[in-house]
Amino acid sequence: MKLQQLVLKIHSRCDLACDHCYVYEHADQSWKGRPTVISEETVGRVAERLAAYAEAHELPSVSVILHGGEPLLVGPSRMRNICAELKRVITPVTTLDLRIHTNGVQLNTRHLNVFKEFGVKVSVSLDGDRPSNDRHRLDRRGRSSYERAVKGIGLLRSEEYRHLYSGLLCTVDVANDPIAVHEALVALDPPRIDYLLPHSTWDNPPPRPADAPTVYADWLLKIFDHWEQQGRTVPVRTFDSVLSTLRGGPSLTEAMGLAPSDLAVVETDGSFEQADSLKTAYDGAPATGYDVVEHSFDEFALHPGVRARQSGLAGLSDTCRSCPVVESCGGGLYAHRYSSEGAFDNPSVFCEDLRTLVDGVAERITDRALSPVVGSTDDLVWHQGELNRTLLAAAADRHRPEPDWSGVWRAFLELDGAPDVAPHLDRTLAHPYVRTALRDALHDPASAAPLAATAVAVAVRARADLELRWDHPTGALHLPALGTLTLREAGPVAVSVKAGELRVSTLWGDEFTPGEASAGWRPVPTVPVADGTLLLLDDSDPLRDCYSVPVAEPLGPSGLARFTERLRRAYVLLEERHPLERGRVHAVALTTVTPLAAGTGVRLGAHGLGAIGLAVDFEPEDLVRELPRAARLARLRALRETADLNVPGSRAGRLLDEASGELGNAAYWAGEAAEHTAALERAGRALDLLAARPAHELTATGAVLAEELRAELRQAASALPTSRSGHRD
Repeated sequence: MKLQQLVLKIHSRCDLACDHCYVYEHADQSWKGRPTVISEETVGRVAERLAAYAEAHELPSVSVILHGGEPLLVGPSRMRNICAELKRVITPVTTLDLRIHTNGVQLNTRHLNVFKEFGVKVSVSLDGDRPSNDRHRLDRRGRSSYERAVKGIGLLRSEEYRHLYSGLLCTVDVANDPIAVHEALVALDPPRIDYLLPHSTWDNPPPRPADAPTVYADWLLKIFDHWEQQGRTVPVRTFDSVLSTLRGGPSLTEAMGLAPSDLAVVETDGSFEQADSLKTAYDGAPATGYDVVEHSFDEFALHPGVRARQSGLAGLSDTCRSCPVVESCGGGLYAHRYSSEGAFDNPSVFCEDLRTLVDGVAERITDRALSPVVGSTDDLVWHQGELNRTLLAAAADRHRPEPDWSGVWRAFLELDGAPDVAPHLDRTLAHPYVRTALRDALHDPASAAPLAATAVAVAVRARADLELRWDHPTGALHLPALGTLTLREAGPVAVSVKAGELRVSTLWGDEFTPGEASAGWRPVPTVPVADGTLLLLDDSDPLRDCYSVPVAEPLGPSGLARFTERLRRAYVLLEERHPLERGRVHAVALTTVTPLAAGTGVRLGAHGLGAIGLAVDFEPEDLVRELPRAARLARLRALRETADLNVPGSRAGRLLDEASGELGNAAYWAGEAAEHTAALERAGRALDLLAARPAHELTATGAVLAEELRAELRQAASALPTSRSGHRD
């Protein structure tokens, strides 16, 4: 795991005296011997070291978080010099994401103008309403810091600086009213809220009533319920991370999940340290003995303490490794595992809270109703289409202020409202790589171009009228499932569709009317196969590069002919040898095949239902063996995208996956008795273990799927040859 985040301590003192501060109030007191303010020489050396590391490892971006103490105490002039030096040295090498964490008390327009100049994103620590905040966050004269912090946040919220507002950080105190805390934070209109458990260890456990073993989880779940009722109007990183990991996604916070640490800390004296939170463990816990004068980021990355926080599941205690919610919890924050007796080889001191929080969220988000998708291919395809529309609306809502996005969303609304266009809209949105574009669009406001091209493809298919302009990022304009138009270069394009006729104009005065014989236009090839399906051979969509192996370059005439003939032959063999498995292939509505690099086999990618990747040199017999197994995996993934099969994160989900996968393996090894039988036995064991799990772990939909898998297993087992003794071989 490469280092991509640097916490840079630019001031080692603070203007508040928070009694829960890990820098000043916990075991490590190294701040006393450090310079108050980082020197210009140290900033320059940090920048050089980080730039060299980013260049050597070809990092697309790095984050530098300005920190303290209280970083605003360096003053606006010195702050500007620090930002300027970091930008000067690092930006020629990679993208620099500058951020700052502050208590907000000193925040004023002079600081904000510096942040505006360098694009510094600002996060502010605030513990809720005034009574909650004043419980811990007083200044050195014992006065409230609340009004001053809220005044600074008010400046940050103003129109001129709003784009710099990153979010609010709140340390949990269970003595506070959770709803009052949350409402006070929401009232400040933050882009995100992050709830942080108070830094504690087994030697110094958190405050907790004797009769409340999960009081921190209970506190957070009250906010979660309120947040849900309000419609999740503001992102909450703690909850979003649990929701993500429960659905198989990444962790969004260092405090939870199994993602390896990518963080370095540099103190005001230039010394490298591990994560700041380790200051709560023991004196010297974060120290490495390295500094930016004598050591590189590569050397720091090899420090045993850093490597320990990158070892994922293997680095956790036995208790954590056997826990069913470990993928969401991740053992909690590394520092919170510490005890003088067992060092960091313990579960978190918040173990019961984290388990209760993850289980509580999982139960709350599980839809236990029976979904029709498990029994009907048509229903599965329809629900996948509804998911596409939901993703499109969500992306448009997130990015609508962007000029290109407003045009794209308006185009889709006009098309959806036109007579007889809806079927063509759904058909085009159902193209597997449009799902890739929709997923990308949720996170990247610059990803409007593929969806603009999708709207154009809808208009062409439906013979509807459409006028649309956007800034196209490449010299190839691809219309999903239709073809690719080669432009002179990237830049603004204007597209007109009239009665199905497409005209494309560019900034340079070029005009194109794509058609079968048009120069620069390459239609997507289609291949009719033995079962009557017309497959798209999509070798030009830029979004097809979503497999775990490289895609092939667009095929020339001879390569296309060879690939097509292999594909047709494979479907003939499938009809002849596996008529039952052929139905499984139909059940995933396979529509699109993409050629992959030679020797890469058969692959599923990160796309919507209906696509598969095939090596350009695949053998028809290999595809016949692999296709039913791949189709089974694709169906299971599509079911999970549109229905809950089990309580997220539960063991039942893994057993469903295992049983389905082993039945697929059994089909793959149909001609090899030993391997076929072994796969069926593994599937049977998984289903037996599933039957022994608590019934509530499976939803009604999951229970139907489990019974379907048992029926398949019985059918496959009944077909096994028997020995002379009457037993199955």
